[in-house]
Amino acid sequence: MGNFRGWEILVIVGLVILLFGAKKLPDMARSLGKSARILKSEAKAMKKDGESDDVAAAAPADQSAQPVAPRTIQAAPGDVSSSRPVGEPNRTAQG
Repeated sequence: MGNFRGWEILVIVGLVILLFGAKKLPDMARSLGKSARILKSEAKAMKKDGESDDVAAAAPADQSAQPVAPRTIQAAPGDVSSSRPVGEPNRTAQG
């Protein structure tokens, strides 16, 4: 927004309102916010998975004693209708 002045920004905002209509703007903002929450939760889950992979690599290989429950990724916090189980990749001992 380098060379825009205040009145130019207001003209652009006015054109956006005329183009999309005032009724659609709240829905668009809501869907944008929901998408941002989904992206944030997925990024947190990926970071957590990376940390748990590091810990699992350092831990002993005896995992048969602990039953593993399937993990679930949620699309948005509190949104259980779109959650799904996640399949874990099978890791074999190489070495």
